[in-house]
Amino acid sequence: MNAAGSPATPAHSGSTLGLLIRQLRDGIWARMEHELALAGHDLTFSQYVTIKKLAIGATSVTELARSAELNPGAMTRLLDKLETKRLVTRTADPADRRALHIYLTDAGVRIWRDIEKCGERVREHALTGLSDDERARLIHLLERVRDNLSPTGD
Repeated sequence: MNAAGSPATPAHSGSTLGLLIRQLRDGIWARMEHELALAGHDLTFSQYVTIKKLAIGATSVTELARSAELNPGAMTRLLDKLETKRLVTRTADPADRRALHIYLTDAGVRIWRDIEKCGERVREHALTGLSDDERARLIHLLERVRDNLSPTGD
């Protein structure tokens, strides 16, 4: 406990948790864009995340925007770019004219198979020097912190 009666803050490098997490995110994004460029893909991190999400299955613009941390208008513009590259297609929902189904095209699936390897290289680079147990523990701890901060966390 410190003089104010609060738990003592452990010694650290001066980074706050939020700043450290932001630096990690920014580093991963920059490394991913670098890997994509090395592999010959003219894609942003947000485009990568969108293609990754669509590789799992069709979803809504809202869900894609949430995954890529974009507003729906920015996601629509991103989808326009991916559609111009012929990586995605959008079709109207026959049951709801306002809703769209968004899918990867065959070219999008082929790109995904290649860029997925870029993601694996980034993850491996980020976790260099950590044992399998340390990697699992790190992921577990980060998930706990995330869950603590979720709307349902206490």
